[in-house]
Amino acid sequence: MKLSDKVFYFIAGHGRGWAFSSSDLVHRFTRQEIDNTLSDLAQKRKIRRVARGIYDYPKYSELLKRELGPDIEQVAFAYARKFNWTIEVSGDTALNILGLSTQIVGKYTYLSNGPNKDYVIFENVVLEFKKSALKNIGFKYKESSLIVQALRSLGKEHITDTVITKIRSQIDEKMFDKILKDTKTSTDWIYETIKQICQKESVNE
Repeated sequence: MKLSDKVFYFIAGHGRGWAFSSSDLVHRFTRQEIDNTLSDLAQKRKIRRVARGIYDYPKYSELLKRELGPDIEQVAFAYARKFNWTIEVSGDTALNILGLSTQIVGKYTYLSNGPNKDYVIFENVVLEFKKSALKNIGFKYKESSLIVQALRSLGKEHITDTVITKIRSQIDEKMFDKILKDTKTSTDWIYETIKQICQKESVNE
């Protein structure tokens, strides 16, 4: 198998939407092999360069017949792995990702134990990392942090059935049990809300 095929199969194995840097491949290939091959794969449009040093295996919409924009969560975690940062989504960004904000998004913010840094994605979206004391560092799954940060940002008084349904629709049902175990140390009202979100809908007979 050619080197380019090996690299591409490794990337594709993570599924569409996965964002990565050369750091994610160094345990399998040499740095020179990676740099040359990623450039070649990008030219052939098998992968996409979304920012300097960051690529993705883009999702494709059959309905729209085009590639979708990069998954900001995936891009943020690609940077985190590249620089060995621990990151946590901000409340406002969590609301945007879960579709709970009506604001047009021009900037996504993540809290980080690294330095303050901004990166431009696709020339029109800013991905901001803010140095901060991370409060939700114990969560194993990014979905857990996403939900907790969104709920905290909304506040208990703004949690409605519509909000719960909206969040549930954005989360893979396979993650429900994992999220429930992961977030059990959260504030009481937040965990009670998460239990409602992760309640599997019964099929009407």
